[in-house]
Amino acid sequence: MNIAFYLTPKEEVVWIAEDSTMRQALEKMEYHRYTAMPLVNREGKYAGTITEGDLLWSLKRSPELSFKDLKKVRIKDLPKHQYNEAVSINSQIEELIPLAVNQNFIPVVDDQKNFIGIVKRSTIINYLNLRLTACNGGEKSNPRKVSKAGLKMA
Repeated sequence: MNIAFYLTPKEEVVWIAEDSTMRQALEKMEYHRYTAMPLVNREGKYAGTITEGDLLWSLKRSPELSFKDLKKVRIKDLPKHQYNEAVSINSQIEELIPLAVNQNFIPVVDDQKNFIGIVKRSTIINYLNLRLTACNGGEKSNPRKVSKAGLKMA
């Protein structure tokens, strides 16, 4: 199934411009209680992911920085330790499953590589749960009856 059905559009996503400051990123993460956010450049293209770890490790490496100085440091200048791979809006939901193993969200771009939204890991898990339930004839799956290979046990 096409991921357009599962997309959280950009207007509903908490994202941050890569020209923003470290302080703005910290405040936005704190306010929304997120550990990672998509970065978007001036042209509207997906530019990466900023995480709490990126911010904390940058602080650790720069002990001379005070909290007041954080408004001088641009996110685009910080080293990033995670890059959530973006997918095309034309992708199928099944293609996102391997990405969701290591990413809380999968950024989605249009044909011009403009950031248009995300698919959340929780959305993918819900999709898989519905598929599993359908395969079980509508019966809710029992985790104790599922083998490591994902096959239903008698």
